[in-house]
Amino acid sequence: MSKDSVTFTIDGVEIHAKPDQSILEAAEAAGVYIPRLCHQKELLPGGHCRVCTVKVNGRPQSACTFPVNNGIVVENNTEEMTALRRSIIEFLFVEGNHYCPSCEASGDCELQALAYRLGMMAPQSPYLYERRELDATHKDVYLDRNRCVLCGRCVRASKELDGKNVFGFEERGLRKRLSVNSAQGLAGTDLTAKDRAASICPTGCLVVKRQAYQVPVGQRSYDKAPIGGDVERKKATV
Repeated sequence: MSKDSVTFTIDGVEIHAKPDQSILEAAEAAGVYIPRLCHQKELLPGGHCRVCTVKVNGRPQSACTFPVNNGIVVENNTEEMTALRRSIIEFLFVEGNHYCPSCEASGDCELQALAYRLGMMAPQSPYLYERRELDATHKDVYLDRNRCVLCGRCVRASKELDGKNVFGFEERGLRKRLSVNSAQGLAGTDLTAKDRAASICPTGCLVVKRQAYQVPVGQRSYDKAPIGGDVERKKATV
């Protein structure tokens, strides 16, 4: 055992990690995919979505925020964890208004791709059909809250990467919504199309205008390969 290395298991497979890594980071480095939605390598971990929940020594934990430790036993790709993640994805679908066939992000949408990977055929809960605001006031970016999953990526990216404070959250529970720091909507903010916050959204909530369908449907990120496939392909070279 080295102070520069940590050894633990995921689904019975021994993983060697760096002491400062999270479970998700260590798993990805070893070619093991843990589903996630709010996580982005560029950003500090938020633990918002809980899609990356795993069991650590029998207890549910967020893989993106839980640090590796010697000897921990992690359960990831099990029927129980898959069912839990599928339920989370289902709730995100029924709480929002996700019309995939008409969404510009279809094929590039991580929520849609996770639903396919986790085997979500149809939500078991009733759709809420909440009335959500669309903000198209900005000359270069539009915000469609119908497709917002409250992952917080844009909030963190604006602060951590762009050095701004364009986005935030207001209210709680089902009334929680993405807000902007201007009473005039996006047009009153200092957001630009080149900001990382404008392109980091995992769904079709934040979209840069005049770029629609530059990549045809059928040739997009998840049209031919499932989400997480890039991580799993690493396993062959590890």
